[in-house]
Amino acid sequence: MAASLAVGLFLVAIWVLGREVAGIRLADVLHRAAALPGEAIAAAIGFVVLSYVALAGYDWLALKHIGRRLPLVEVARASFVATAVGHNLGMAMLSGGAIRYRLYSAAGLSAAEIAAVIGMVGVTFGIGVMFVLSLILLVEPVTAGAVLHLDPIVLKVIGGAMLAAALVYVTLGEVRKAPVRLRHWQFSLPGASTAILQLAFAAVDIAAAGAVLFMLLPADVHVGFAHFLCVYALAIAAGVISHVPGGLGVFESVLLLALPDLPKDGLLGAIFAYRLLYYLAPLLLALVLGLATELVRGGRRVNQGLRLASSLAGRASPQVLAAVIFVLGAVLVFSGATPGFGERMDLLDIFVPLAVVELSHMAASFAGVALMLLAHSLYRRVNAAYQVSFWMLVVAIVGSLVKGLDYEEAALAALVLGALYLGRAGFHRRASILEAQWSSSWIALVLIAVAGSLWLGLFAYQHVSYSNELWWRFALDADAPRFLRATLVVVLTGTGFALMRLFSPHVPVPGLPDTAALATADRIAHVVPHSDSALALLGDKCLMFNEAQDGFVMYRVRGSSWIAMGDPVGPEDEIESLAWKFRELSDQHGGRTIFYQVDADNLALYVDMGLGLLKLGEEALIPLADFSLAGSARADLRQAHRRIEREGASFEIVPPGEVSQHLPRLRAISDEWLVAKGTREKGFSLGRFDEAYIASCHCALIRVGGDIVAFANLWTGDGRTEVSVDLMRYANAAPKGTMDYLFAELFLWGARQGYGHFNLGMAPLSGLETHPLAPLWHRIGTLVYRHGEHFYNFEGLRAYKAKFKPEWKPKYLAAPRGLGLPTVLLDVSALISGGFKGLLGR
Repeated sequence: MAASLAVGLFLVAIWVLGREVAGIRLADVLHRAAALPGEAIAAAIGFVVLSYVALAGYDWLALKHIGRRLPLVEVARASFVATAVGHNLGMAMLSGGAIRYRLYSAAGLSAAEIAAVIGMVGVTFGIGVMFVLSLILLVEPVTAGAVLHLDPIVLKVIGGAMLAAALVYVTLGEVRKAPVRLRHWQFSLPGASTAILQLAFAAVDIAAAGAVLFMLLPADVHVGFAHFLCVYALAIAAGVISHVPGGLGVFESVLLLALPDLPKDGLLGAIFAYRLLYYLAPLLLALVLGLATELVRGGRRVNQGLRLASSLAGRASPQVLAAVIFVLGAVLVFSGATPGFGERMDLLDIFVPLAVVELSHMAASFAGVALMLLAHSLYRRVNAAYQVSFWMLVVAIVGSLVKGLDYEEAALAALVLGALYLGRAGFHRRASILEAQWSSSWIALVLIAVAGSLWLGLFAYQHVSYSNELWWRFALDADAPRFLRATLVVVLTGTGFALMRLFSPHVPVPGLPDTAALATADRIAHVVPHSDSALALLGDKCLMFNEAQDGFVMYRVRGSSWIAMGDPVGPEDEIESLAWKFRELSDQHGGRTIFYQVDADNLALYVDMGLGLLKLGEEALIPLADFSLAGSARADLRQAHRRIEREGASFEIVPPGEVSQHLPRLRAISDEWLVAKGTREKGFSLGRFDEAYIASCHCALIRVGGDIVAFANLWTGDGRTEVSVDLMRYANAAPKGTMDYLFAELFLWGARQGYGHFNLGMAPLSGLETHPLAPLWHRIGTLVYRHGEHFYNFEGLRAYKAKFKPEWKPKYLAAPRGLGLPTVLLDVSALISGGFKGLLGR
């Protein structure tokens, strides 16, 4: 919806612009921009700095509000980079928010803290714009009335109401101490002093940003700053509401309509210079700032500096470089729609044949639209996109120079190429560029850029009469024909890309794995550290392998929920690629992407994928390095162990090749246990008695008088990190305390084998926050944990595991945010319980 609104408002804005600038030549606009005096540009740069300092204050206040203190240099850097990206790409909460997440997470902030910072930065800007507009409507109601075509009295009333709302915001934090709740979100209101600083920083930011453009207005323009600031604030508000990147077109339209007495070519020239100074220059500086800092810190040793710069670029590249490359692509497309400089073209004519100039013009435009399309896959760290983008940047450099000696574009492309190369380590996903799922916001950005270049070309050549012969006119001064051919290349490239995606083979709905797939999963499960990867051997989940066949995601589909069991399984450097591949697979089928029981180590990955996080419970881990039954802490377990031994119990581990001979007895014990417990077999995150599955695992047996009375199948992983049990079942004839004896022997066996820890599995809903101000999910989960014994013995399971003195490790659910969460939880529960019938039973 937001994407459609942005495209629609942009098209309306360029229609208004076309009407307002009819008869104005682009060369005149560029001439007015180039003729700006140096002192005006210097003053404008000073106000740019002041505005970005105030914007850094937004982040400083947000961090102060959540009780985190970071060095001011670090705060300023994060704010500057995030704001520069947000200004240029639009939808700043998302684009700038992604940058803040990457930078602040590296500084040690949690996902919740970063979300709070992003939210408060957005609130500061929103409440600040409202405060500034309220003052403008009260002080300059006549000027605002002329712009908005409303009665000044009405605007005074609106301004008074907005000012009252701002004052209520200032005082509300002092009156209400409890957090405000909005659906499943909650946040604390800032105190009066913080709120006043929010208004002050926002007012300075908006006034300084307005002063940048005011300084660049033609010298013969006589308009007061208060009058101009009124118009500027309204234009900024319109641009923000439109969600168009940088308010492009919308901002210009409001200024042209609201300042009809200013010479339009002079105003447009000032706006052009303003966008260069306030938007594009900070974006480029944001890219190189961190790299330059690390190079300086590296001292005189260039290699060390390059390694530091490469490391920094690798961490920042997916977000920052994707944004910069998209902007560079748009610049190349816009450049293809505008005429070249006459002197440069004359110089070029001496050395370069006309045919090469024509081909270079089209090649540069092709590279521009290709870079805009590739930026989406770069954001997702796709290695193929890095490779293609590298050569497209080379084409852009050569094309920019040969088409018209555009050394500025070539230098920019070379700078981006260098940054891309330094950050190459960040693009490690092996995935198809065509198969990636595109968001509506990204599609809107591409459409806006293409539509903007088309309008710019029509504006630049409005004095040229169109005829079919223009397409076939080739001459050094034939800028309009070159624009037509470049536009055709852009449109055909975009259309071709869309058609390739449209006619790409349909991805079939996956089925359960065959014997060969299970054998591959078995091989992988025995070389990865997490023992629960053996759940893949049940054969009840689909398996999605990577290209190297050394990693997989195990998942099930229920309705529109695509639910992965745990984190992706495989080498560490393949986990991110597998997760994105699964996300794209589910998106291709219109499903929700869900990861169930994931570790805290990978939460940043799921946040990057746009998923929300819920704590499910805690996993119990028994350290085995120095495990012993000696000492007072293990007294109860030691006594239970000795008592069972006195009753003639013995323990043994049977390797997979020998389990099959015991299967009939194990089946009888399992059936007896299910009847005694009044339950049924589970699935998905829990094993079931399947003979092929049981025979593929080590099996622990408890005998009394030579007869097997209890068993448990083991997950051993890579044989050194962790060992765990899945099914644990015992016959009615088993002595009381048999399970304690089984666990004691398993702990001792695991310690002798050199395992790092024993995994007792997750205690659902345990460890959730019980504070009255905790999130809603934690309060609901705590209620079910305490009173949901009819469905599941939550509290008893936690207590049983706790007696072994484990370390507790949190487990999470990563799923799309919003109202679909109850359906997600229901689908997961139904998969585990074997359907709704099993869900309603015990």
